[in-house]
Amino acid sequence: MSEWSLVDEQAQVAFGQQFAQAIKQGALVFLHGNLGAGKTTFVRGVIQGLGHQGNVKSPTYTLIEPYEHVAPATYHLDLYRLGDPEELEFLGLREMLADELLMLIEWPERAGDWLPAADIECFLPDSSYFPWTVYKWNSSPYYCNACRCIHWGST
Repeated sequence: MSEWSLVDEQAQVAFGQQFAQAIKQGALVFLHGNLGAGKTTFVRGVIQGLGHQGNVKSPTYTLIEPYEHVAPATYHLDLYRLGDPEELEFLGLREMLADELLMLIEWPERAGDWLPAADIECFLPDSSYFPWTVYKWNSSPYYCNACRCIHWGST
């Protein structure tokens, strides 16, 4: 497990940007945390770190926000309002998973068994107060390599 401490929203975005530079290919990233924990703020940093110049919208109501013009092509999913995991079939989840996309998924537990194991999981604290700590754990070699590329006062 790796741990990074972030002191404010600006640090969350900057950390997301550095995370983006460590991700050189498609990956499945799960983001865990309560409402307001900063999952979308982190994603904004990642998307901007990949070169996106515009706003980064939360897909709370649309469920999926694509960013196909960045490399790797990235999809941000927010499954908080998912009514039934089978809705993911209609959204084209199987096709997305077959491609080499970077998929950043908030509330992955709402997908039930529709998602494979994540390459990287981020656990954000239950509090929206700063400073907060991002805990990451996963045993995959991909995860270990990405963590080595992030130099944010790791402990």
